[in-house]
Amino acid sequence: MPTLITPDHDLLSLGWDASLAIDLPGGTVPARVARVDRGAAEVIAADGHHVARYAAPLRRAAAEDPVALPCVGDWAALSWLPEGRYELETTLPRRTALVRGGVARDSRGGLSGDSQGQVLAANVDVVFVAEPALHATDFADLGRVERLLALAWESGARPVVLITKSDLVGDHLPGLLDDVAAVAPGVDIHAVCSISGEGVEVVRGHLGGSRTAVILGASGAGKSTLVNALAGEQVMETQQVRAGDGRGRHTTVHRELIPLAGGGLVIDTPGIRRVGLYEMSQGVELVFSDIEELAERCRFGDCAHESEPGCAVIEALESGELPERRLDSWRKLQREAAWMARRSDARLRAEETRRWKIIHKSMRGRSRP
Repeated sequence: MPTLITPDHDLLSLGWDASLAIDLPGGTVPARVARVDRGAAEVIAADGHHVARYAAPLRRAAAEDPVALPCVGDWAALSWLPEGRYELETTLPRRTALVRGGVARDSRGGLSGDSQGQVLAANVDVVFVAEPALHATDFADLGRVERLLALAWESGARPVVLITKSDLVGDHLPGLLDDVAAVAPGVDIHAVCSISGEGVEVVRGHLGGSRTAVILGASGAGKSTLVNALAGEQVMETQQVRAGDGRGRHTTVHRELIPLAGGGLVIDTPGIRRVGLYEMSQGVELVFSDIEELAERCRFGDCAHESEPGCAVIEALESGELPERRLDSWRKLQREAAWMARRSDARLRAEETRRWKIIHKSMRGRSRP
Protein backbone atom coordinates (compact mmCIF):
# COMPACT_ATOMS: atom_id res chain seq x y z
CA MET A 1 0.00 0.00 0.00
CA PRO A 2 1.41 3.45 -0.88
CA THR A 3 2.24 5.83 1.92
CA LEU A 4 -0.50 8.36 2.60
CA ILE A 5 0.74 11.53 0.99
CA THR A 6 0.78 15.04 2.39
CA PRO A 7 -0.05 17.37 -0.53
CA ASP A 8 3.19 18.66 -1.98
CA HIS A 9 3.94 21.57 -4.30
CA ASP A 10 2.54 19.69 -7.30
CA LEU A 11 -0.90 19.44 -5.70
CA LEU A 12 -0.72 23.07 -4.64
CA SER A 13 -0.16 24.01 -8.27
CA LEU A 14 -3.38 22.14 -9.08
CA GLY A 15 -5.33 24.42 -6.74
CA TRP A 16 -5.17 22.49 -3.45
CA ASP A 17 -5.29 24.53 -0.25
CA ALA A 18 -5.44 23.73 3.45
CA SER A 19 -9.18 24.41 3.73
CA LEU A 20 -9.91 21.39 1.53
CA ALA A 21 -8.19 19.07 4.02
CA ILE A 22 -10.99 19.69 6.54
CA ASP A 23 -13.39 17.62 4.44
CA LEU A 24 -10.88 14.91 3.46
CA PRO A 25 -11.94 11.57 5.06
CA GLY A 26 -9.34 9.83 7.20
CA GLY A 27 -7.22 7.23 5.44
CA THR A 28 -7.71 8.79 2.01
CA VAL A 29 -5.51 10.86 -0.26
CA PRO A 30 -6.57 13.89 -2.30
CA ALA A 31 -6.57 14.05 -6.08
CA ARG A 32 -8.05 16.32 -8.72
CA VAL A 33 -10.35 14.91 -11.39
CA ALA A 34 -8.87 15.50 -14.84
CA ARG A 35 -11.31 13.49 -16.94
CA VAL A 36 -14.34 11.28 -16.36
CA ASP A 37 -15.52 8.12 -18.05
CA ARG A 38 -18.46 5.88 -17.22
CA GLY A 39 -17.98 4.64 -13.67
CA ALA A 40 -14.38 5.87 -13.36
CA ALA A 41 -12.27 9.00 -13.45
CA GLU A 42 -8.73 9.89 -14.44
CA VAL A 43 -7.27 11.77 -11.48
CA ILE A 44 -4.04 13.58 -10.66
CA ALA A 45 -2.68 12.76 -7.19
CA ALA A 46 0.62 13.71 -5.59
CA ASP A 47 2.10 10.40 -6.80
CA GLY A 48 0.93 10.80 -10.41
CA HIS A 49 -1.98 10.05 -12.71
CA HIS A 50 -4.41 7.21 -11.92
CA VAL A 51 -7.69 5.80 -13.13
CA ALA A 52 -9.97 5.33 -10.10
CA ARG A 53 -13.32 3.55 -10.21
CA TYR A 54 -16.22 4.94 -8.19
CA ALA A 55 -16.99 3.42 -4.79
CA ALA A 56 -20.45 1.86 -4.36
CA PRO A 57 -21.86 4.63 -2.08
CA LEU A 58 -20.83 7.25 -4.63
CA ARG A 59 -22.54 5.33 -7.44
CA ARG A 60 -25.74 5.12 -5.39
CA ALA A 61 -25.68 8.84 -4.60
CA ALA A 62 -25.15 9.69 -8.27
CA ALA A 63 -28.08 7.47 -9.25
CA GLU A 64 -30.30 9.59 -6.99
CA ASP A 65 -28.87 12.91 -8.15
CA PRO A 66 -26.65 13.24 -11.26
CA VAL A 67 -25.14 16.43 -9.80
CA ALA A 68 -23.33 14.17 -7.30
CA LEU A 69 -21.36 12.51 -10.09
CA PRO A 70 -17.66 13.43 -10.14
CA CYS A 71 -16.84 15.97 -12.81
CA VAL A 72 -13.72 17.56 -14.23
CA GLY A 73 -12.20 19.96 -11.71
CA ASP A 74 -13.56 18.16 -8.64
CA TRP A 75 -11.30 17.38 -5.70
CA ALA A 76 -11.71 13.73 -4.77
CA ALA A 77 -10.79 11.46 -1.86
CA LEU A 78 -9.06 8.22 -2.92
CA SER A 79 -8.69 5.04 -0.90
CA TRP A 80 -6.18 2.26 -1.61
CA LEU A 81 -7.67 -1.18 -2.25
CA PRO A 82 -5.96 -4.52 -1.41
CA GLU A 83 -5.80 -5.42 -5.12
CA GLY A 84 -3.40 -2.55 -5.63
CA ARG A 85 -5.42 0.31 -7.08
CA TYR A 86 -7.18 3.47 -5.98
CA GLU A 87 -10.94 3.84 -5.58
CA LEU A 88 -12.73 7.18 -5.67
CA GLU A 89 -14.60 7.34 -2.36
CA THR A 90 -16.21 10.76 -2.57
CA THR A 91 -15.81 14.26 -3.92
CA LEU A 92 -15.03 17.19 -1.65
CA PRO A 93 -17.40 20.19 -1.44
CA ARG A 94 -17.23 22.36 -4.55
CA ARG A 95 -16.27 26.02 -4.33
CA THR A 96 -17.93 26.71 -7.67
CA ALA A 97 -19.93 24.52 -10.02
CA LEU A 98 -21.00 25.10 -13.60
CA VAL A 99 -24.33 23.28 -13.84
CA ARG A 100 -26.35 22.92 -17.02
CA GLY A 101 -30.04 22.15 -16.70
CA GLY A 102 -32.04 19.57 -18.59
CA VAL A 103 -35.04 17.28 -18.42
CA ALA A 104 -34.84 13.70 -17.18
CA ARG A 105 -36.05 10.77 -19.25
CA ASP A 106 -38.22 7.98 -17.92
CA SER A 107 -37.60 4.23 -18.22
CA ARG A 108 -39.12 4.20 -21.71
CA GLY A 109 -36.92 7.01 -22.96
CA GLY A 110 -39.63 9.68 -22.84
CA LEU A 111 -39.46 13.01 -21.05
CA SER A 112 -40.36 12.66 -17.38
CA GLY A 113 -40.68 16.38 -16.65
CA ASP A 114 -38.26 16.30 -13.70
CA SER A 115 -35.49 18.87 -13.69
CA GLN A 116 -32.01 17.39 -13.92
CA GLY A 117 -28.62 18.99 -13.73
CA GLN A 118 -25.28 18.14 -15.29
CA VAL A 119 -22.12 19.58 -13.76
CA LEU A 120 -19.85 20.65 -16.61
CA ALA A 121 -16.91 21.72 -14.42
CA ALA A 122 -16.17 22.35 -10.75
CA ASN A 123 -13.84 24.53 -8.71
CA VAL A 124 -13.17 26.95 -11.53
CA ASP A 125 -12.16 30.56 -10.96
CA VAL A 126 -12.82 31.89 -14.47
CA VAL A 127 -15.34 30.94 -17.15
CA PHE A 128 -14.19 31.87 -20.64
CA VAL A 129 -17.22 32.26 -22.89
CA ALA A 130 -15.75 31.65 -26.36
CA GLU A 131 -17.87 33.02 -29.19
CA PRO A 132 -16.53 33.06 -32.76
CA ALA A 133 -16.49 36.47 -34.39
CA LEU A 134 -18.04 34.96 -37.50
CA HIS A 135 -20.81 32.40 -37.03
CA ALA A 136 -21.86 30.84 -40.34
CA THR A 137 -22.54 33.92 -42.51
CA ASP A 138 -23.37 36.22 -39.60
CA PHE A 139 -21.50 37.78 -36.71
CA ALA A 140 -21.37 36.50 -33.13
CA ASP A 141 -24.56 35.04 -31.64
CA LEU A 142 -25.42 37.55 -28.90
CA GLY A 143 -28.25 35.39 -27.52
CA ARG A 144 -25.86 32.51 -26.94
CA VAL A 145 -23.40 34.84 -25.22
CA GLU A 146 -26.16 36.00 -22.85
CA ARG A 147 -27.20 32.43 -22.05
CA LEU A 148 -23.64 31.24 -21.39
CA LEU A 149 -23.00 34.30 -19.21
CA ALA A 150 -26.05 33.46 -17.09
CA LEU A 151 -24.63 29.96 -16.62
CA ALA A 152 -21.21 31.39 -15.76
CA TRP A 153 -22.46 33.95 -13.24
CA GLU A 154 -24.58 31.32 -11.51
CA SER A 155 -21.54 29.06 -11.06
CA GLY A 156 -19.86 31.50 -8.69
CA ALA A 157 -16.88 31.97 -11.01
CA ARG A 158 -15.96 35.13 -12.91
CA PRO A 159 -17.02 35.21 -16.56
CA VAL A 160 -14.84 36.59 -19.35
CA VAL A 161 -16.00 36.81 -22.98
CA LEU A 162 -13.54 35.86 -25.70
CA ILE A 163 -14.38 36.79 -29.30
CA THR A 164 -12.36 34.13 -31.08
CA LYS A 165 -11.20 34.01 -34.70
CA SER A 166 -11.14 37.79 -34.63
CA ASP A 167 -9.15 37.90 -37.86
CA LEU A 168 -12.23 36.78 -39.86
CA VAL A 169 -14.20 40.03 -39.51
CA GLY A 170 -11.58 42.64 -40.36
CA ASP A 171 -12.78 46.24 -39.88
CA HIS A 172 -16.05 45.04 -38.34
CA LEU A 173 -14.27 43.94 -35.14
CA PRO A 174 -14.57 47.23 -33.16
CA GLY A 175 -18.31 47.42 -33.79
CA LEU A 176 -18.72 43.74 -32.91
CA LEU A 177 -16.91 44.23 -29.61
CA ASP A 178 -19.24 47.15 -28.83
CA ASP A 179 -22.28 44.94 -29.54
CA VAL A 180 -20.95 42.22 -27.24
CA ALA A 181 -20.12 44.74 -24.51
CA ALA A 182 -23.76 45.89 -24.59
CA VAL A 183 -24.97 42.38 -23.65
CA ALA A 184 -22.20 41.65 -21.14
CA PRO A 185 -22.30 44.37 -18.46
CA GLY A 186 -19.46 44.19 -15.99
CA VAL A 187 -17.60 41.51 -17.96
CA ASP A 188 -14.13 41.72 -19.53
CA ILE A 189 -14.20 41.17 -23.30
CA HIS A 190 -11.15 40.27 -25.40
CA ALA A 191 -10.62 39.68 -29.11
CA VAL A 192 -8.52 36.57 -29.70
CA CYS A 193 -6.88 34.99 -32.72
CA SER A 194 -5.12 31.86 -31.50
CA ILE A 195 -3.34 31.28 -34.81
CA SER A 196 -1.62 34.68 -34.89
CA GLY A 197 -1.38 34.92 -31.10
CA GLU A 198 -3.47 38.08 -30.84
CA GLY A 199 -4.97 38.34 -27.36
CA VAL A 200 -3.52 35.04 -26.11
CA GLU A 201 -1.27 36.70 -23.54
CA VAL A 202 -4.22 38.75 -22.28
CA VAL A 203 -6.17 35.52 -21.80
CA ARG A 204 -3.18 33.96 -20.05
CA GLY A 205 -3.21 36.88 -17.62
CA HIS A 206 -6.47 35.52 -16.16
CA LEU A 207 -4.70 32.25 -15.26
CA GLY A 208 -1.97 33.27 -12.83
CA GLY A 209 -0.76 30.92 -10.10
CA SER A 210 -3.02 27.92 -9.60
CA ARG A 211 -6.21 29.46 -10.99
CA THR A 212 -8.50 27.23 -13.04
CA ALA A 213 -10.48 28.31 -16.08
CA VAL A 214 -13.03 26.50 -18.22
CA ILE A 215 -13.75 27.37 -21.85
CA LEU A 216 -17.38 27.19 -22.98
CA GLY A 217 -18.74 27.70 -26.46
CA ALA A 218 -20.29 26.13 -29.51
CA SER A 219 -18.54 23.57 -31.70
CA GLY A 220 -16.01 25.26 -33.95
CA ALA A 221 -15.49 28.24 -31.64
CA GLY A 222 -11.74 27.54 -31.51
CA LYS A 223 -11.63 26.36 -27.90
CA SER A 224 -9.05 23.58 -28.43
CA THR A 225 -6.91 25.84 -30.61
CA LEU A 226 -6.88 28.39 -27.80
CA VAL A 227 -5.90 25.69 -25.27
CA ASN A 228 -2.96 24.73 -27.50
CA ALA A 229 -1.92 28.38 -27.77
CA LEU A 230 -2.05 28.76 -23.98
CA ALA A 231 -0.09 25.53 -23.49
CA GLY A 232 2.52 26.43 -26.09
CA GLU A 233 2.15 23.00 -27.68
CA GLN A 234 -0.52 20.80 -29.22
CA VAL A 235 -2.22 19.14 -26.27
CA MET A 236 -5.67 18.99 -27.89
CA GLU A 237 -6.61 17.79 -31.36
CA THR A 238 -7.97 20.43 -33.75
CA GLN A 239 -9.38 20.48 -37.27
CA GLN A 240 -9.16 23.05 -40.05
CA VAL A 241 -11.97 25.57 -40.51
CA ARG A 242 -14.13 25.41 -43.62
CA ALA A 243 -13.07 27.83 -46.31
CA GLY A 244 -16.65 28.87 -47.11
CA ASP A 245 -17.72 30.37 -43.80
CA GLY A 246 -14.75 30.07 -41.43
CA ARG A 247 -16.53 27.58 -39.17
CA GLY A 248 -14.64 24.89 -37.33
CA ARG A 249 -15.60 21.23 -37.02
CA HIS A 250 -16.56 19.41 -33.83
CA THR A 251 -13.32 17.97 -32.42
CA THR A 252 -13.32 17.72 -28.60
CA VAL A 253 -15.56 14.92 -27.32
CA HIS A 254 -14.80 15.05 -23.58
CA ARG A 255 -13.98 17.57 -20.89
CA GLU A 256 -10.37 17.54 -19.72
CA LEU A 257 -8.31 19.41 -17.12
CA ILE A 258 -4.97 20.55 -18.53
CA PRO A 259 -2.20 21.99 -16.29
CA LEU A 260 -0.27 24.71 -18.13
CA ALA A 261 3.51 24.91 -17.94
CA GLY A 262 3.43 28.63 -17.15
CA GLY A 263 0.98 28.15 -14.26
CA GLY A 264 -2.75 27.78 -14.06
CA LEU A 265 -5.10 25.13 -15.40
CA VAL A 266 -7.66 25.13 -18.18
CA ILE A 267 -10.61 22.83 -18.85
CA ASP A 268 -11.42 22.23 -22.51
CA THR A 269 -15.00 21.22 -23.25
CA PRO A 270 -16.97 19.82 -26.20
CA GLY A 271 -19.15 22.26 -28.08
CA ILE A 272 -22.40 23.00 -26.27
CA ARG A 273 -25.49 22.58 -28.43
CA ARG A 274 -28.05 23.30 -25.74
CA VAL A 275 -27.57 25.57 -22.76
CA GLY A 276 -30.38 24.82 -20.32
CA LEU A 277 -30.63 26.85 -17.13
CA TYR A 278 -30.65 25.08 -13.77
CA GLU A 279 -31.81 26.51 -10.44
CA MET A 280 -31.02 30.11 -11.38
CA SER A 281 -30.87 32.62 -8.54
CA GLN A 282 -28.97 35.68 -9.78
CA GLY A 283 -27.41 34.61 -13.06
CA VAL A 284 -30.10 36.09 -15.33
CA GLU A 285 -30.31 39.28 -13.26
CA LEU A 286 -26.55 39.84 -13.54
CA VAL A 287 -26.51 39.33 -17.30
CA PHE A 288 -29.43 41.72 -17.75
CA SER A 289 -28.48 44.22 -15.06
CA ASP A 290 -29.29 47.06 -17.49
CA ILE A 291 -32.92 45.91 -17.76
CA GLU A 292 -33.11 45.21 -14.03
CA GLU A 293 -32.01 48.81 -13.35
CA LEU A 294 -34.63 50.13 -15.77
CA ALA A 295 -37.32 47.99 -14.09
CA GLU A 296 -36.53 49.60 -10.74
CA ARG A 297 -37.57 52.97 -12.22
CA CYS A 298 -41.00 51.76 -13.32
CA ARG A 299 -43.98 53.50 -11.72
CA PHE A 300 -45.44 50.25 -10.41
CA GLY A 301 -43.46 47.67 -8.44
CA ASP A 302 -45.29 44.77 -10.13
CA CYS A 303 -44.89 46.18 -13.64
CA ALA A 304 -44.97 43.44 -16.31
CA HIS A 305 -43.30 45.76 -18.86
CA GLU A 306 -46.07 45.24 -21.39
CA SER A 307 -48.27 48.35 -21.64
CA GLU A 308 -48.33 49.79 -18.12
CA PRO A 309 -48.11 53.59 -17.77
CA GLY A 310 -44.78 54.83 -16.46
CA CYS A 311 -42.89 51.69 -17.54
CA ALA A 312 -39.22 52.65 -17.82
CA VAL A 313 -38.44 49.46 -19.76
CA ILE A 314 -41.00 50.19 -22.49
CA GLU A 315 -39.84 53.82 -22.63
CA ALA A 316 -36.26 52.66 -23.18
CA LEU A 317 -37.47 50.28 -25.88
CA GLU A 318 -39.39 53.00 -27.71
CA SER A 319 -36.51 55.46 -27.52
CA GLY A 320 -34.06 52.94 -28.95
CA GLU A 321 -31.99 52.81 -25.75
CA LEU A 322 -32.97 49.17 -25.26
CA PRO A 323 -32.89 46.86 -28.31
CA GLU A 324 -35.99 44.71 -28.79
CA ARG A 325 -33.79 41.61 -29.22
CA ARG A 326 -32.30 42.22 -25.77
CA LEU A 327 -35.72 42.53 -24.13
CA ASP A 328 -36.99 39.38 -25.87
CA SER A 329 -33.92 37.46 -24.69
CA TRP A 330 -34.43 38.65 -21.10
CA ARG A 331 -38.07 37.59 -21.12
CA LYS A 332 -37.21 34.18 -22.54
CA LEU A 333 -34.53 33.46 -19.95
CA GLN A 334 -36.76 34.74 -17.14
CA ARG A 335 -39.51 32.32 -18.22
CA GLU A 336 -37.06 29.43 -18.47
CA ALA A 337 -35.53 30.16 -15.06
CA ALA A 338 -39.02 30.31 -13.51
CA TRP A 339 -40.00 27.03 -15.19
CA MET A 340 -36.88 25.27 -13.90
CA ALA A 341 -37.54 26.64 -10.40
CA ARG A 342 -41.07 25.23 -10.45
CA ARG A 343 -39.78 21.85 -11.65
CA SER A 344 -37.14 21.82 -8.93
CA ASP A 345 -39.70 22.70 -6.27
CA ALA A 346 -42.00 19.90 -7.50
CA ARG A 347 -39.12 17.42 -7.34
CA LEU A 348 -38.21 18.47 -3.79
CA ARG A 349 -41.84 18.20 -2.68
CA ALA A 350 -42.10 14.72 -4.21
CA GLU A 351 -38.90 13.63 -2.45
CA GLU A 352 -40.17 14.98 0.90
CA THR A 353 -43.52 13.21 0.41
CA ARG A 354 -41.76 9.94 -0.39
CA ARG A 355 -39.54 10.31 2.69
CA TRP A 356 -42.52 10.79 5.01
CA LYS A 357 -44.35 7.84 3.46
CA ILE A 358 -41.37 5.65 4.31
CA ILE A 359 -41.28 7.02 7.88
CA HIS A 360 -45.02 6.46 8.40
CA LYS A 361 -44.84 2.95 6.97
CA SER A 362 -41.98 2.13 9.32
CA MET A 363 -43.92 3.52 12.31
CA ARG A 364 -47.01 1.48 11.45
CA GLY A 365 -44.88 -1.65 11.22
CA ARG A 366 -43.43 -1.06 14.71
CA SER A 367 -46.88 -0.46 16.26
CA ARG A 368 -48.29 -3.82 15.19
CA PRO A 369 -48.41 -6.54 17.93
